Amino acid sequence: QVHLVESGGGLVQAGGSLMLSCAASGSVLRLGAMGWYRQAPGKQRELVAEVTAMGRTNYGDSVEGRITISVDNVEKTAFLLMNGLSLEDTAVYYCRALLTPLATEIPNYYWGQGTQVTVSS
Repeated sequence: QVHLVESGGGLVQAGGSLMLSCAASGSVLRLGAMGWYRQAPGKQRELVAEVTAMGRTNYGDSVEGRITISVDNVEKTAFLLMNGLSLEDTAVYYCRALLTPLATEIPNYYWGQGTQVTVSS
């Protein structure tokens, strides 16, 4: 069974920086896209950043220029570096990855459990 393990969330002051990481765990045959979404209270889940299976990077409109995503394909880990954080960045951040488990050989999207990021003034 495969799953995603997130870490790095927490409390940070406005203007500060934070790095999140997400590691695919279990017997993974293949890693496709890997990225981050976030959901603030009362709002829909939105894209933060994603690296596609072809290696293309997509950023959400509200974070472009402040956030950098990178993926280590060997370690099957995604990193999200966030700079210049504002109160509007407060949300639960979810990792999502397209994984092909060794057991099934069927690709599917998996979600992490979510990690809270809170930006204080």
